[in-house]
Parts: sequence; structure tokens; C-alpha cells
Amino acid sequence: MTKMHDLAELGQAVWLDYIRRSFTTSGELGKLVEQGLRGVTSNPSIFDKAIAGSDDYDKAFKKLVEAGCSVDEIYEALVVEDIQQAADVLRPVYDQTGGADGFVSLEVSPTLAYNTQGTIEDARRLFGLVSRPNVMIKVPATPEGIPAIETLIGEGININITLMFSLAHYDVVAEAYFKGLEKLAASGGDLSKVASVASFFVSRVDTAVDKALEEKGNRALLGKIAVANTKMTYARFQETFSGPRWQGLADKGARVQRPLWASTSTKNPAYSDTLYVDNLIGPHTVNTMPPATLDAFLDHSVVAVTIGEGLDEARDQLAALADLGIDLDAVTEKLQVDGVAAFEKSFDSLMTSITEKQEKM
Repeated sequence: MTKMHDLAELGQAVWLDYIRRSFTTSGELGKLVEQGLRGVTSNPSIFDKAIAGSDDYDKAFKKLVEAGCSVDEIYEALVVEDIQQAADVLRPVYDQTGGADGFVSLEVSPTLAYNTQGTIEDARRLFGLVSRPNVMIKVPATPEGIPAIETLIGEGININITLMFSLAHYDVVAEAYFKGLEKLAASGGDLSKVASVASFFVSRVDTAVDKALEEKGNRALLGKIAVANTKMTYARFQETFSGPRWQGLADKGARVQRPLWASTSTKNPAYSDTLYVDNLIGPHTVNTMPPATLDAFLDHSVVAVTIGEGLDEARDQLAALADLGIDLDAVTEKLQVDGVAAFEKSFDSLMTSITEKQEKM
């Protein structure tokens, strides 16, 4: 038994925010699964580092070039195979948990973040290409992504909603999930077969807010707001997934849309390297950790339910932030826009690398 098993006993799943072909084929991913890992997430930045930054894919790349594949086709073939391989390693977890865990996430093209119909079509296509029941397609929580989420859930496609930073983001995402489930039920679909997580980004909030606090000369709130923001969102999750509307869906087999804590590596070296793990442990949640954070958690974290502690203090901290004239809603809206731009930049970088490799062969 490891601390990942201990977390699972408390209702929190550990997923790994990392993917790379050699990591899967060498058996390293499988070893982590044996130790209690219950899922994998990916994003364009991770794939950029994996494909452009290693020789893991050279053999497969050469075959695709020789077959006359385009840059887009090469990218998609490499990525889809990675997701399929990881999904197959995690399939026993999916089966053992009755479809509650064991997922691998693949993101729609970040170039479609502000294109509703394009996102819907790309998500459908990727879901079909991977052809695994334990794949989740990642869709950003942009205004254009929200109706896409509703449509895709309504079609029974597993969705990981990404780039959420605020309570406002959470509210519209949860509503899209409810509406999607209601559409699926109306069409006679099996609600128990669809799963979703709402990925709430944590550490980036402190990175942005701390800078504003420093400018205000306030040090008391440094490193506090991201956790406070997340705890209040979890409290809203508990309210949302209760009551008659949710119960009606649950009675038809619907699964809770779990909050997933993302961006949980600590960016400020002055803070604990498990700050965004230790303070956010609670039932019906996921924490997706990059490898270094997972190592730190396994080494020195104490496993105990903490997500519901200090809610009054969290409210006071958020109120104090507002009193300083720092608009958290404005900060989080900018973080979402910046997040989309960062993923698009990584995607463009990867496509450029593939083009350059293709031209050399």
C-alpha cells in the first residue's frame, strides 16, 4: 500500500500529469498503476516536450514520413498511439472501479478554443480515433467551449473540462454537465457510461495574485489565495451535486463530475512542494500531479482530509484580497486567456518541430 492507495480510501484519485512513449512502453507507468495511480492527463505542452524533446518517436516518425503522411497526420498518429497505449495500461483500473477511474485525457486542438463547432467536431473525431472507453477528451472552459461541453456530454462522450480558474468558471461548467446529462437522458442514453472531471487550475492563481500583492505591499496573503479559491469551489461543488435536480440524474445512473485539481506543482520555491496537494484532499476529487510533485507527495505528505477545513478563513482571505482592490475575477479571466495562448504556443512549437523533422528525412 502507498499513499496513493491511502488517498483513494479517502475518495481522492491521483492522476499523473505526464505522458511519453518510453515511459509507457518501459513499464514505468504500469508500476505507478500498481502503486495506486488511477489516471493520466496530457496537454499540448507535455506532448511538445515528449515528441520534440526526445528520440522516443523517431522510428514511428520515420514510418509515417515514408508513408507520405502530412504534418497534421504525423502529429495525430503519434499522439493517438500514446493515448491508446496509456489507456490500455490503465484499463484494469477502469474495469475494477466500474468506470469511475482509469482515464487518460487528450486535448482538442488549442487552436479551436474559441470555436464551438470546431471543438465539437474535433472532440468527436478524437474520441472515435482513440476508440477506448477510458479516454477523456479535454475541452477548455472558454465561453465557446461551454456549449461544446453540453453537446458532447449529451452524446455520451467523456469530457475533461480544462483551464478553469474561478468559481464563475466552475458554475457554468457544472451547468453544462447537468444540461448534457439531461439531453443524454432524454435521448435514452445510458448516463452511467459517461464520466467527466472539471479541471480547476491552482498554483497559477498564486503566481498571478502574489505579484499583485507584492505591488500592494501585502505579504500576509502571499501563497494563500489559490488554496482559498479552490476550497470555496469545492464547497460549491458539494452544493451543486445535491438536491432534487442532481438526485434525479443520479437515480438514472449519472456520475458526479469530480473536481480535478490541476497545476498542482509549486511554482514558488519558498512554499512547500506539496502545498497544493496537502491542503486539497477530499472525497470525489482528483489531483493530477506532475512527476516531481508526485515524488514529493509520496515522500513526505501526510494523508488526511483537508479540503473542508478553514472555510471561514478562506472567505476572509478572499474578502481581504478584494478590500486591497485586487479583482480576482479579472485575474482568473486573464489566466484562462493566457492558458489558451500558452497551449497554442506549445502546439505551434510541436508542429514546427514535426515539420522540420519531416523535411530532414
